[in-house]
Amino acid sequence: MHSTDDCVHMARALQLAARGRFSAHPNPMVGCVLVRDGEVVGEGWHEKTGAAHAEINALLSAGDKAQGATAYVSLEPCAHTGKTPPCATALIEAGISKVVAAMQDPFEEVSGSGLEMLREAGVEVEAGLMQSAAESLNAGFIRRVTDGRPNVRLKIAASIDGAIAMTSGESQWITGEEARHDVQKLRAMSGAVMTGIGTVLADDPSLNVRARDVDTRGLQPLRVVLDSRLRMPPTAAMLSLPGDTLVCCTGEHDVVQLEGAGAEVRNFGAHGEVVNVFEVLAALGEREINDVLVEAGPRLAGYLLEKELVDELVIYQSPHIMGSNTRGMFDTPAWAALADRKTLDISDVRRVGIDTKITARIKG
Repeated sequence: MHSTDDCVHMARALQLAARGRFSAHPNPMVGCVLVRDGEVVGEGWHEKTGAAHAEINALLSAGDKAQGATAYVSLEPCAHTGKTPPCATALIEAGISKVVAAMQDPFEEVSGSGLEMLREAGVEVEAGLMQSAAESLNAGFIRRVTDGRPNVRLKIAASIDGAIAMTSGESQWITGEEARHDVQKLRAMSGAVMTGIGTVLADDPSLNVRARDVDTRGLQPLRVVLDSRLRMPPTAAMLSLPGDTLVCCTGEHDVVQLEGAGAEVRNFGAHGEVVNVFEVLAALGEREINDVLVEAGPRLAGYLLEKELVDELVIYQSPHIMGSNTRGMFDTPAWAALADRKTLDISDVRRVGIDTKITARIKG
């Protein structure tokens, strides 16, 4: 049985881990708290790939006080040498007497070996405390290493009557300034931001993180454009911004001008008349993208829903009625009957300025 103090310390480790939400990817977010004789003697979190892991930072902050301490870690300590040495070894050498991990690392090069190394060295080990919270925190990382594709988060900005634009295409701005700033955080949490060529041609979006108070440690999400016929203009605004842009097309095209403008152009198979999104997501998984934020029009949004590729919906609902001469959130021609509707499991509802932010997953 875990005590109240155990839960408090693990909750703190998870809180520390979340500090890496804008900069740790593609690594998982990890936090560590060291406790000796009831006193917190060290804390740490993983800031950026290639930098010290959470356990190392916690050991550095504790110094000699780490000897005989209990380590509360939001993810199993690694036992392999990647960009940094194994954390399990560092904990053993520091004299840690007990490790409490929220969950086992699903990454195949760890996957229980870190906990086993600790046990073999005589360290007491427990796992599973607040596991669901730890899994939720690193849902994208878990999805990638287990399924080979990123977690897909679909963002929608709509009026209270479900409109995302007027029939003319006018859509700026449906939501308020606070909601638009919140979207900057969603982008910063994502390894990639995906849209369709229709959105690029209509709105010329930047799809970058530009909020000064969102510290990404210099990272920008990969911008991904689904463009089956390669209509991407070399003058698109995103091509002149820091960060990379991947244009996904089908068939053979002249790519010289577009690549000269800074885009990476890659050919994928077709799924009907569109780019095979399954292939695109698999390719993003190979690039170690944990989370993809989709900011797109109703056609791509609906397509992803129909193909059951949406892991999470984030809807910013504005307190406006836009009327009948509008475009809806999703184009889903395959859903022809009431029985085709999808039920949402709403995990969070909160006010963001004047708007309401709804976070949900699709049941079943």
